[in-house]
Amino acid sequence: MRVKVCGMTQLDQVRKLDEMGVDFAGFIFYPKSPRFASRHIRGQELRKAKLRIGKVGVFVNTPYEEMMHTVDEFGLDMVQLHGDESPHQCDLIANYVTVIKVFRLGEDDPISWIIKPFDEPSDMFLFDTLGVGYGGTGKKFNWDVLKPAGIDKLFFLSGGIEPDDVEKLKAFSEEPVGKKLFAVDINSRCEISSGVKDLDKVEEFFKTLNA
Repeated sequence: MRVKVCGMTQLDQVRKLDEMGVDFAGFIFYPKSPRFASRHIRGQELRKAKLRIGKVGVFVNTPYEEMMHTVDEFGLDMVQLHGDESPHQCDLIANYVTVIKVFRLGEDDPISWIIKPFDEPSDMFLFDTLGVGYGGTGKKFNWDVLKPAGIDKLFFLSGGIEPDDVEKLKAFSEEPVGKKLFAVDINSRCEISSGVKDLDKVEEFFKTLNA
């Protein structure tokens, strides 16, 4: 099962994720986040680093030109749109780079209705827990709400995922909706402090998930 480790702020740790075989590293380009990548990593350094790992930029309502500049500066492979981006904006961005549109869901949200306008303009989805403001909450996401939604697009699963969730994730992947599960996204539950990952915990999670 593919794994994305989000909120990276240290290039050395990104290199170690790459050595582990982790599939994606996420870099947050939202100035209000304590994991704001531009505060910690130079774009030229990341772009020129010889990495196999996929580089995902996380953006929140960022103007198009600014986002494309960041994609080029950091050599990003995908963008994850965590704000109020419209289907038209997603379509425009998807002409340039792979788009992951994020949906932060509550228990009773009409998921099929919410995601339908983004089905064509986006390349993939990411489902996370509803919270105040933008960005991840670190709170557990009730994956069961996705089961009746009729999701027909590859998606990332996020929301407070940690090593103890491995068996639940494996069970979820066997559900009909789990056939479209592209990757799981971990962040705060595998950290020592904001933006500094507990690499032993990440490696344990990655190896156990794929055992």
